[in-house]
Amino acid sequence: MSLTKEKKTELIEQFRRSDDDTGSPDVQIAVLTHRINGLTGHLKEHRKDHASRRGLLMLVSRRRRLLDYVRRHDPGRYLKLLELLGIRK
Repeated sequence: MSLTKEKKTELIEQFRRSDDDTGSPDVQIAVLTHRINGLTGHLKEHRKDHASRRGLLMLVSRRRRLLDYVRRHDPGRYLKLLELLGIRK
């Protein structure tokens, strides 16, 4: 499942911090989480797709770095993001 323009716009509107915000860590984490969930479903069906598995690991690492950044700068926002996106610690 790819990320459609409509879904990306919906995620941006839900997680943005101001009216003209499109690239804050919150938005980036939400978009990455959506992509990760799609790839996870794909890999459950196609177990031998190692190229997609590598891409998934790269996305998870990028999301982890962004989450670490948010945790360092605003722990309350970090916990709220985890709860909204359903990410476990």
